Amino acid sequence: MASDSVVQVRFGAPGNVLEVQVGTVEVDVPRSVGYFGGLAVAVAIGLIEPPLALFIAAVPVFKSLTNTALPKAVRVVGEVLEGAAKPVGSDAEGVIELKDQQRESGTKVVNVAPKPTRRRRAPKASVSG
Repeated sequence: MASDSVVQVRFGAPGNVLEVQVGTVEVDVPRSVGYFGGLAVAVAIGLIEPPLALFIAAVPVFKSLTNTALPKAVRVVGEVLEGAAKPVGSDAEGVIELKDQQRESGTKVVNVAPKPTRRRRAPKASVSG
């Protein structure tokens, strides 16, 4: 089911409590908060250094670069980066994904439409004669 909406919010999707889709990018909100929040806490309490946290935070981007809709050259780079991320757990399920089409399910979908713009009418020209 295609939609003209740029942003969709899904409640109760299969396997996900809350997802937000912006175009072809889909974000699993609770897992993303846990993933990135956990990294922030680990850096804050000194468990890992900030450069390592940045690399780990970039793993979802590396995984999205392997999407079959992208050009082969980009996918090769994505696979190399994903391979480099294997030691830090890149085999895990992604929290941010590129989707080619919307899944059909019993999920409640809320379309967030952009605000309509008001068109100004041109004043009527008076003809004197």
